[in-house]
Amino acid sequence: MQSSHDKKLDKLDPFYRRSLSKQKTSAEIINEARNALRTIRTERPFTPREDQRKLFGPASSRTADNRPPSSFSLHASSFESSDSRPISGMRLSPLELKPKVLASLSKEDEASISFPKPPVDPVKIRRVSSARARLFKGNLLPDKIFHLDESKNQLKSEDTIIIRDSSIKVNGICLTELNSTGHFNSNNPQLTHDGDLNETSEQAILKGKATSTAAHLRSGGDLTKRRARASSFLVSTNKNTLESDKEVQRSSEEIETETETEEEEAFWSTRILPVLHELEKEDNIENFCVACTQLHQALEEGSMLGKRFKKRSVLLKTLYKLVDVGSDLLSLKLAKIILALKVSGKNLLNVCKLIFKISRSEKNDSLIQNDSILDSLLEVLRVEDLHTNNEAFLYCMGAIKFISGNPRFLNEMISKGVVEILLHLMKQINENMGKSGACSSNSGHLLVQMTATMRNLVDVPLARCKLLNNNALPDLCGVMEQYANDKDVCTNIARILSKLSSCHDCCAALADCSRCYALFLSLINQYEKKQDLVVRIVFILGNLTAKNNQAREQFSKEKGCIQTLLSLFNTYYEMDLNSMKRMDEEEEKNKKQKQPSEVEDVLMKVIRVLANISVHPSIGAALAADHQAVALLITTLEYKSIDECEELVINATATINNLSFYQVKNSVIQDRKLHIAELLLKLLMSSNMDGILEAVRVFGNLSQYDEICDFIVQKNVYKFMIALLDAKHQDVCFSACGVLLNLTVDKDKRVILKEGGGIKKLVDCLRDFGPTDWQLACLVCKTLWNYSENVPNPLSCFGDEDTNTLLVLLSSFLDEELALDYSFDRDLRDYHKLYWETEFKPVAQQLLKRIQSHHTFLEPLTFPSF
Repeated sequence: MQSSHDKKLDKLDPFYRRSLSKQKTSAEIINEARNALRTIRTERPFTPREDQRKLFGPASSRTADNRPPSSFSLHASSFESSDSRPISGMRLSPLELKPKVLASLSKEDEASISFPKPPVDPVKIRRVSSARARLFKGNLLPDKIFHLDESKNQLKSEDTIIIRDSSIKVNGICLTELNSTGHFNSNNPQLTHDGDLNETSEQAILKGKATSTAAHLRSGGDLTKRRARASSFLVSTNKNTLESDKEVQRSSEEIETETETEEEEAFWSTRILPVLHELEKEDNIENFCVACTQLHQALEEGSMLGKRFKKRSVLLKTLYKLVDVGSDLLSLKLAKIILALKVSGKNLLNVCKLIFKISRSEKNDSLIQNDSILDSLLEVLRVEDLHTNNEAFLYCMGAIKFISGNPRFLNEMISKGVVEILLHLMKQINENMGKSGACSSNSGHLLVQMTATMRNLVDVPLARCKLLNNNALPDLCGVMEQYANDKDVCTNIARILSKLSSCHDCCAALADCSRCYALFLSLINQYEKKQDLVVRIVFILGNLTAKNNQAREQFSKEKGCIQTLLSLFNTYYEMDLNSMKRMDEEEEKNKKQKQPSEVEDVLMKVIRVLANISVHPSIGAALAADHQAVALLITTLEYKSIDECEELVINATATINNLSFYQVKNSVIQDRKLHIAELLLKLLMSSNMDGILEAVRVFGNLSQYDEICDFIVQKNVYKFMIALLDAKHQDVCFSACGVLLNLTVDKDKRVILKEGGGIKKLVDCLRDFGPTDWQLACLVCKTLWNYSENVPNPLSCFGDEDTNTLLVLLSSFLDEELALDYSFDRDLRDYHKLYWETEFKPVAQQLLKRIQSHHTFLEPLTFPSF
């Protein structure tokens, strides 16, 4: 008669049980590979390196017409000699000029009107042009501004405005009369200057004089009216000019009128000027570069870098001319000096383009590193205004992106604060977009370069730490959300997050970003057939749901999450099926040796997400009852062999294994379990050990059903399980022993253990793996207990040799000091001790007691060698 404790042992648990432990230990993490509900690992999607360095790669969604060029010509003439006024980037509104209809004129008036004339003789045009050039080359513009009060006083001091045949004198300025074609009179082309008047006022007076002359002809030459009109015109002209150019005049005056000290003049003459003369007469590249290095050192020593340097324009003109030399090394040295002089507007854009052009060639990376041009580029991003210099930022960022593609630069870039600079710019773009409510195409172009750079940086652990410390992951998701219609930006950020989510801390931080789940589902729906983006998003979701049950639950709460995944699964299954139909037999043979296709890669990642979320009880039970989900998994095993795509088949099998754990009434797995068992036979017959292991695991769950046990016996699957006990692989032995345990529940099937030396192999597993794997040891003891149940003499079923071995092993394993390996770390030691006490020890004691009760001789116990 059996004791109550023996009856408890006779009550067999299912092969796979849910873990009851609440506190995660390192031992439990290792043990997860054993559990029925397992998550799946996979490789991060591969990003091929681009052959050419461009702003936008060949996979870009931007067409050539709506993206800035990567190739362009750049010459000295591209630069502006004057750098006082930055480009605003705003289009000027056209002047609202309305033509006036002339009233009826007298014959004299009609005679005075000039009609269009034939083109002027080219010789005359050249003569006028040269006269104009001589006019503006002369020192005509005054050093001081002509003020409104002075103009009034001078107007009062003038008695008359004298009009002669060839000139008009206003306030001491003698102007040549305009002829009817609008050119200066050829008889008197010179303009004399007697007073103080700025250039804008002079041009306005010329227009006023022409207007007043025509009015004089029409009105009969009323001198009093003309004097009043001229006086009023002059005052209003000066007033408008001063208002419109007030800021520019003030900034120009601060720099241009600033007098140099004797020391500065002496430093210029002795240190700077000789180098400039060298640059003008040199024709050797090496000497040019040496001179530029000396020039930069001298300017830095004399504190002449920046904008507040009186002879800055002279220096820049000399540097701009050297751009045409065409040497990359020289151009980098020139660019470094030009940027140090704080150019702006078009010149800032051109110097950034110059560096971008040089950085496109990988062979120039060493030149860039030696000249420390990276510091100058980062200073542009740190100091200059993003809104005003958006295009300059684009090419500056493009050059930095190219540099970041070289691993030698990464640590230097991170130490110089590039991560913080990128995050600051990203926040600026987010803020600007929030204010305007629309995505700017220019900002999108810039974001592509920024995110591509960050993608390269996150390979370095320090960069990942900086992103975590700056709470950058929500910002990245925010940019992705705002620029959801920009596939290039979304793809780059997906690449960043796929790298970050492979790191435990970053993955946990991303999982805490609650809005990311809805964002990822939305992008999958929007870009379902864009493989390069979708595969990375699904990979990220797989990482988030791999070890975080809260992430699984939060993801499952998003509307349409399962439907979105199954729709994606079905889309790429059909694409893969169609591609296989187009292949002939030769291509089919070659495919077996190739890496997974892009379509297969998406399928692998989608199935992985399904497997991971099925660990959650409510999601797993729902998926087990979902006809479409189970049908797609079964179809995958039907049309794809493990030789064609190993990971895809193994992932599908592992997902079926997870779903087979849930014994719910409407489980589709239960309804189709026999068909699934037929498909698993293909894996058992393969030479792929990972595939065999997954198939055995599924049989471990399904063998709890009588129909499957009968199938295993009829198809001789049990022989395969007994053979696997010799695999010397703990996980394989564990899974195979589990199937045998479930078979021995049926008394009629216990006899199968005698075939193929099953008992001896079980004892060998106990001896080989017992001290280091108490789960496996417990499973072996339970199987032997089932086998020896209701047997009058256990010796008859075990045999003398196996009985003696069992007596030695069990007695040794029940000695705590001998059985437990204290070389493990504390978590593993505590785990082993707990499992040994609660699981293995009770079963082993009862089995040992059963064997001893029928064993008539006892030999001295010896500690076995493991």
